[in-house]
Amino acid sequence: MRVVVLGASGLIGRRVSAALEARGDDVVRVTRGGTGAAVAWPGPPEPFPGDAAQGADAVINLSGAPIAGRRWTEGYKAKLRRSRVELTDAVAQALPSDWQGALLNGSAVGYYGDRDEELDEASPPGDDYLAHLCVEWEAAARRAQPPAARVVLLRSGLVLADEGPLLPRLATFARSMLGGSLGDGRQWFPWIHIDDEVALVLWALDRAEVRGPMNLTAPGVVRQREFAAELRAVVGRSVGLPAPSLGLRLGLGEAADALLAGQRPAARVALDGGYEFRFPILEPALRDLLSDSAA
Repeated sequence: MRVVVLGASGLIGRRVSAALEARGDDVVRVTRGGTGAAVAWPGPPEPFPGDAAQGADAVINLSGAPIAGRRWTEGYKAKLRRSRVELTDAVAQALPSDWQGALLNGSAVGYYGDRDEELDEASPPGDDYLAHLCVEWEAAARRAQPPAARVVLLRSGLVLADEGPLLPRLATFARSMLGGSLGDGRQWFPWIHIDDEVALVLWALDRAEVRGPMNLTAPGVVRQREFAAELRAVVGRSVGLPAPSLGLRLGLGEAADALLAGQRPAARVALDGGYEFRFPILEPALRDLLSDSAA
């Protein structure tokens, strides 16, 4: 299988590309700089290089500027939209009119907004900035021109990986006694181990019946304060100072919503389709990822 991977230099893109190659697929990496053997594409307004997708059986688009940890100025919001909505639209428009492959496009559980109830792929979107961005992002993917193409919308949760960026930063805070709750900690923390994230992307790629949105989150979703307590236990710290909502909002402005809001998504498509999570529960996932770290 010939697979084009956009965002191939990112955390998930690197792992997905390696997993595809390990099983014998031909991978065309697309990155902004085009380092090594990768195809260079800086993104919009430059058109997507059409020859990159020529002869491809699938395109996996994992591009996108970081959301968390940045203040959402109007300029940065424009960058977020350009790296997701406009970039996806450019990819969709560049696909050949008779293409019959699969477009697996990144999205996020932020689609659902700040919600307390359990959500599946049929749940409606939320009504905040991230939800609106995800709605636009997914709409761009659905505009893939070829009528025979299959589009899968990868609504990823918070990906935990040993090389970061999220988990190492949180573990450092926990070891420094700063790993308490964010705000009141009641918001849901929809996590997923990097191994399951990558495996689910390949699982969706290989199943022609998988179309539309798919939640990529572990079954053992917990509230943020529970996540913080589990993380402290794994790194050997009993106390963690909380981060008050006001302080987060003063420091990050509207971007604090990414930390103070939460969703409780169920990976219904994957579970009903027979996927077995390698790490369905948080504590073993954290121990696996942090086993080589000093406490």
